[in-house]
Amino acid sequence: MRTRRRTALLAAALVTVLAAGPLAAPAFAAPARSSAHRANALDVEALTAALGGLPDADATAALVRVGGTGGTWRGSAGVHDLPSGTAADPEARFRAGSTTKVVTAAAVLRLAAGRRIDLNTPVQHYLPGLLGRQYRPITVRQLLNHTSGIPAGDGLGDTFEEVYAHRFDTLTPQQVVASAAVKKPEFCPGRKQHYLNINYTILGLLIEKVTGRPYASEVTRLVLAPAGMRDTYFPGTDPRILGPHNRGYQAVKKADGTTELVDVTEWNQADRFAAGDMISTTADLERLLTSLFKGRIVPEPQLQEMFTVPAGIDGATYSAGLQRFEYEGKVYWLKSGGRYGYNALIAGTRDLGRTLVYSVNSTDAKGEGLNPVAQRIAMAALK
Repeated sequence: MRTRRRTALLAAALVTVLAAGPLAAPAFAAPARSSAHRANALDVEALTAALGGLPDADATAALVRVGGTGGTWRGSAGVHDLPSGTAADPEARFRAGSTTKVVTAAAVLRLAAGRRIDLNTPVQHYLPGLLGRQYRPITVRQLLNHTSGIPAGDGLGDTFEEVYAHRFDTLTPQQVVASAAVKKPEFCPGRKQHYLNINYTILGLLIEKVTGRPYASEVTRLVLAPAGMRDTYFPGTDPRILGPHNRGYQAVKKADGTTELVDVTEWNQADRFAAGDMISTTADLERLLTSLFKGRIVPEPQLQEMFTVPAGIDGATYSAGLQRFEYEGKVYWLKSGGRYGYNALIAGTRDLGRTLVYSVNSTDAKGEGLNPVAQRIAMAALK
């Protein structure tokens, strides 16, 4: 009974944290276990079972890497594409979504370590005229931890059908920021925390301004290259995923009540920019996680920004690029991401005692709830 209760608690926590999108809710903190900690050994049977039955209604493929002191495990399941039914490529590239924010945050923090950026300086100092007069000074740190109060920028539609019709159109980061800048602030900077892409879109523009180089070039130099992420890149306006990849699909309800799986692999994601335009692999994201946590990319004391949630803000769980998640006395630092056809996650304890990276080709990657396949993987890896 206690095992079943723990499973239910973890499932509820994961749904709250990993499904968090633009309107992210605070993380669920499960009560600490009163008995002694269990061994840190991986449950290989549970991990294998988590990938069983793919493809199914929830996902067409899944790629998983688990590591840490309890051992390592690699798994893949599902198909490369539905028409052929060929097995999914375990080394495939995929849209990494908001895990891009980890790279952006690391680049900003490296620039701060080099005194190119001051985290306490208002972004208006670096990018004058970016925001309207209705905005009070917003520090770079407040962008990093989502306490800026800047509202979301406009997109190319509100429904899947609308954005799908514009999937090859280009909406520039500058246009996104301009649409947000004319709106009223949601709250005074530093008073609340609201996870929104706009914060990292502006950070991407900040990186370009202080370095004089394109965002993709600079973060490759500052983060991807030091981490050894050779299969990661930023497509910009190119709608394709270059190199080996598994196709992504979105479940769409038809007029007759049936469901159709629409191929959404090709998509211009330029408006996601520094908030979510990255294409990567599970191996590269694992390299990013371990390199960061070991201090190989961001030096102290700037690295502590990634493991510091702003104090005095009710429900705050986000740090610079990551999110804090506590379960049974263990604290995990993670970042999830979702673009149509693809869900991704990187997660680990601060000491790298347990790490998890996955890519799930979800058939409802932008849905409100956590994908059932992703939930099974996370529960098996973190229990």
